[in-house]
Amino acid sequence: MSDQIGKQYKTRGKHPKLCTVIDVHTTYNKDGEIVKTRYVSEHDFLGQKVIDKDVGLTTILMNEVTQ
Repeated sequence: MSDQIGKQYKTRGKHPKLCTVIDVHTTYNKDGEIVKTRYVSEHDFLGQKVIDKDVGLTTILMNEVTQ
């Protein structure tokens, strides 16, 4: 899961933004099983960093930027 950190992807829509994955949030239930995994990404907007804390793996893989 942590192999996604540092990957870049573009958002969908009319004006795509270049985002970078910076962290992984994993949720466990009381039995220790993984319930949900979400990624944290950031992008620049008018010189400021904007953070999105609810990015799914599918979004990253579908829109991955290859270098």
